[in-house]
Amino acid sequence: MRFLLAALFAFSVLISAASAQDPSEKRLKESPRHGEWINVKQGDRQVESYIVYPEVKDKATAVVVIHEIYGLSDWVRSLTDQLAEAGYIAIAPDLLSGMGPKGGGTKEFAGGEVGRAIRDLPPEQITKDLNAVAAYVSKLDAANGKVAVCGFCWGGGQSFRYATNNPDLKAAFAFYGSTDLDQQTVEKIKCPVYGFYGENDARINKTIPQTEKLMKAAGKMYEPVIYTGAGHGFMRAGDMPDASAANKKGRDDAWARWKKILAKL
Repeated sequence: MRFLLAALFAFSVLISAASAQDPSEKRLKESPRHGEWINVKQGDRQVESYIVYPEVKDKATAVVVIHEIYGLSDWVRSLTDQLAEAGYIAIAPDLLSGMGPKGGGTKEFAGGEVGRAIRDLPPEQITKDLNAVAAYVSKLDAANGKVAVCGFCWGGGQSFRYATNNPDLKAAFAFYGSTDLDQQTVEKIKCPVYGFYGENDARINKTIPQTEKLMKAAGKMYEPVIYTGAGHGFMRAGDMPDASAANKKGRDDAWARWKKILAKL
């Protein structure tokens, strides 16, 4: 009996600790804004997406949120809600929609399987899914027709790549995403690209100089900012109760910069 009680107590502690580490679910439950799941038609596909509306009186700019290598997680949905809190219609598509073992999306994958599935996504399909979502959100009655894109980690690289495929974007915000673009591809970019990087992230940051060189040669606007002491994924890590001072400051400073740029679109 004592062993059972001890086991139950230990389990409850683990659950409480896990909950304390990620406030995303709590934020979503307590949000006063209207968030909902929708399906966006893309050819024969249905792209399941989470959309949140701001509480504003005027039509709003929309932001397409590209998820991390972890798929459409609660944290990504929480970030989407935070964008809506700042005054923007935010929509996060699950790019694994229909790719799960049972025909579903991110939730059907376990552990490392989600990362492998995302890495195997065909680039053309990703672009078509994002095009469908961007077109959908731009035509909403509550939208002003302006659309920007943002992405984190894997999604950060995809946001940069998507800027080469959608000439109607008003801006692209790439958070600590690797880029591997050539000069011909960079020439296709029509919008400014803003980069957000952690200082302690050499794997990603080593791609910045070449990207700067290509963008400058093409006459394109690219503004990378490196946040002192922050690590890879600082927007997520800095959002957690146990965040390091550097990650928290990096996240706060990045949000301030991001919202200042969005307000000018």
